[in-house]
Amino acid sequence: MNGIEYVLPADIENRSFQIIASELDEKGIVLPADEKPVTMRVIHTTADFEYAETMCYSAGAVAAARSLLFEGADIVTDTNMAKAGINKKTLASYGGELHCFMADDDVAEEAHKRQVTRACISMERAAALNKKVIFAIGNAPTALISLYEMMEKGFYTPDFVIGVPVGFVNVVAAKELFLKSNVPYIINQGRKGGSGVAAAICNALLYGLTRREEV
Repeated sequence: MNGIEYVLPADIENRSFQIIASELDEKGIVLPADEKPVTMRVIHTTADFEYAETMCYSAGAVAAARSLLFEGADIVTDTNMAKAGINKKTLASYGGELHCFMADDDVAEEAHKRQVTRACISMERAAALNKKVIFAIGNAPTALISLYEMMEKGFYTPDFVIGVPVGFVNVVAAKELFLKSNVPYIINQGRKGGSGVAAAICNALLYGLTRREEV
């Protein structure tokens, strides 16, 4: 069939990344070396090259996140969809655990009682974990807002924030809070993002740990 490229299943991902790299070259886009594998995996997940322009990283963000993961940090997501997409085996091999409190019955009950979102309560539960935590937020801007408010009150400071919620209400403003903070972050500016993007960023960071050990 015309236009169909036959690629072995095991080679599809590599071929996809080759195409992404080629198209970035054609567009004249040069990504920083440390950020490149993360941004490229996001593009691979979304087929959207706009992320090459909108992904924002705090200074040394990729190295900081990988150090946390290497030392056994946990990951907290704001959706079970993001949780399902993250490589649990690789995370666990470094001593980390994956959490999502959004569907817990007691979280829903407390959110209803306090008239706040489940994301707010979930972030409070995460703050009570006795471990370093990377937050991977792909859906709920209120999760980012809650984390920021806890930080402002001196109650809790996140170790690292992946802020890529998607949508229209408070999404851009919630991301901007952390762009102006001292918390290490990977943020996608604008309305785009999602659970798949949050998971892709986490996986890119995790997959880089193997290369780190080989250095």
